Amino acid sequence: MIYLELFLSFVQIGLFSFGGGYAAMPLIQRQVVDAHGWLSMREFTDLITISQMTPGPVAINSATFVGIKIAGVPGALVATAGCILPSCIIVTVIARLYLRYRSMNMLQGVLNSLRPAVVAMIASAGISVLVSAFWGNDAVISLAGTNWSLVCIFLVSLILLQKFKWNPIVVMMLAGVLKLLAAVIGG
Repeated sequence: MIYLELFLSFVQIGLFSFGGGYAAMPLIQRQVVDAHGWLSMREFTDLITISQMTPGPVAINSATFVGIKIAGVPGALVATAGCILPSCIIVTVIARLYLRYRSMNMLQGVLNSLRPAVVAMIASAGISVLVSAFWGNDAVISLAGTNWSLVCIFLVSLILLQKFKWNPIVVMMLAGVLKLLAAVIGG
């Protein structure tokens, strides 16, 4: 039964995660944290971090991680298959249709109208992860409860990525080093 639940949950994620990995994060959170309770919000935040550090799409890495945690290697295979099956089918169909009708104004209009919704999904996921990182699982936002070392690491990382265009892998390694330094200095 757990295999079917994993498969169906990740089929939904694969089916409705338009816009890629970041857009899938709210869907993944809804399935694995809210609906099934397979992960806590803290574990979900760790999952997103791990998924970003490993090669491959966030949704597939998440499916593999959750599948292993819930039902071992067979669970990982089932969850991952569920996650990629809709994409394989949809991309095949869309590629054929797009190649045939790509010059139609209606098709271009539909594609343009999906962009704002995808941006909103990405922003929603980012805000959830940000709140969890800075204020913990309680999500009570207050100055006193803010983890200021993580806020500083976030700001440094953001500046290095946006202004100086550093390699994300280097920024992630630097963030880890900064957190270790903060832990050593702070006690």
